[in-house]
Amino acid sequence: MAADLYADYVIIGAGSAGCVLANRLTENGKHRVVLLEAGGDDRPLHEPRQFMSNMMIHTPIGFGKTLNDPKVNWLYETEVDEGSGNRSHKWPKGKVLGGSSSINGLLYVRGQSADYDGWAQMGARGWSWDDVLPYFRKSQNQERGENEFHGAGGPLNVSDFPEHHPVSAALVEACTQAGIPYKEDLNDGNQEGVSFFQMTAKNGRRQSTAVAYLHPAMGRENLLVETHAMTTRILFEGKKAVGVEYRQGSETRRVMVRREVIVSAGAVESPKLLEISGVGQGALLQELGVHVVHESPMVGENLQDHFMIGCQAPLKEDAHSINHLSRGVKLLGQIAKYGVTRKGLLSYAVAHGCAFVKSRDTLDFPDIQIHVMAASMDLEYLNQFQGLRLDKEPGLASNPCQLRPESRGSIHAHSRDGMVTPKIVPNYLSDPIDRQSVVDQLKIIRNIWEQPALKPYLKAPGDPFGSTDEEMIGYAKLAGGTLYHAVGTVAMGDERFPLDPEMRVRGVEGLRVIDASVFPKIPSGNTNAPTIMVAEKGSDMILQAAKEAIAA
Repeated sequence: MAADLYADYVIIGAGSAGCVLANRLTENGKHRVVLLEAGGDDRPLHEPRQFMSNMMIHTPIGFGKTLNDPKVNWLYETEVDEGSGNRSHKWPKGKVLGGSSSINGLLYVRGQSADYDGWAQMGARGWSWDDVLPYFRKSQNQERGENEFHGAGGPLNVSDFPEHHPVSAALVEACTQAGIPYKEDLNDGNQEGVSFFQMTAKNGRRQSTAVAYLHPAMGRENLLVETHAMTTRILFEGKKAVGVEYRQGSETRRVMVRREVIVSAGAVESPKLLEISGVGQGALLQELGVHVVHESPMVGENLQDHFMIGCQAPLKEDAHSINHLSRGVKLLGQIAKYGVTRKGLLSYAVAHGCAFVKSRDTLDFPDIQIHVMAASMDLEYLNQFQGLRLDKEPGLASNPCQLRPESRGSIHAHSRDGMVTPKIVPNYLSDPIDRQSVVDQLKIIRNIWEQPALKPYLKAPGDPFGSTDEEMIGYAKLAGGTLYHAVGTVAMGDERFPLDPEMRVRGVEGLRVIDASVFPKIPSGNTNAPTIMVAEKGSDMILQAAKEAIAA
């Protein structure tokens, strides 16, 4: 096939995984890599048409603006979802260098050791906690210093929350009064407890994978980064992936590869791209008019996401929350503070503290996560526009989610045109276990709010959740939504799954998927750190395969 570009590897998607891969695969200078990103550059001066959007990317609190900014965000929309009040949900995903690591809430959470041991038990050999911990450490520059669980000197800077608001501290104390133990480190594999979040930030600036991994590599002669380049098809010769086709402006171009095609387009786009290229459910591909290269029934299935319930309560005084800092003269003061000290409101992540809780004492591991903050959102605006806007009145939030939901959704192509977004069916709360978890979560929040630490601040919240199980489930259906953690749609594991444990697509050659879609089961917490770990481990797998091919 004729080509516009040739490389050893082509990486589709410069997101949380793709930027890591681009850095690691070009590090030794031996391999030529082309990185294709559908969005633009994240650096303000390199992309004048989205200058302000990019300024928001690098300012931590700017996630509230980028969350619904079409210049840097795909702004997907799900199908109407029966389990969550017959609503369609907005799903933000990064469309810019760094992907969702450029627009997320900056929270650094790994999950529990049992999550990864569970992956290994599902057939993903080599992915137990002991196997993945070295890659979490390798990726990390932990500002607290190096120890057996944390690395220092890695590309990704991980820092403590810049300052603790009195009400955020009171929320953490209320959790301890409710029986949740204080735990300094929530990322050592044993999560149970409450603490303040750590952030992917450095000196008050966001540490996306673009900043941490890609920018330092962009001067390498063996790396070519193409932005505004939407991959529309993987090219096969027989069963071997030999390149990709992509659209850039009005042109259709091709990259041909000598070694491998690596799909890192994320849990939404990766299954779609496989399907429109001929790998997926046979009946669906025939319906789309796509030639079947390999039938793989689980492509696009196994979708999992964390369903977070918005739980907010009013506070007595403006100073009790950060809401009033987001407007008028107070905001100008915060902008000045950030400019001088890199602290204050503009340096904040999406949540301040975090608790991992067991709903029942008989459980071995926490099954609920709670994000706490001295802030409250306009929930109607959030659900309608997927934008963050702080309430005019002071309030706090204690937003829970079930860590390991049983409900499963799907993401599938519904057009062979690679420019058309896929059909997203989340199936939130479709499993009765998940609906019972909703009740457990709201009872825990109510208990936390009743603790003495919050008495000086909290107005009487009334009973917003209802008293019966049915009322609480009804509340969650209307007040809940995505926590932006879609995973699992091209999972690795045993023969049931599309990928083998080295993330190679079964049934074809020269094709891997490396991003959050490969998780066989969702980790217990936020998903950015695990995605970076997966890419670090995947890079070593690819480089080892290249060595073995040369030796052969």
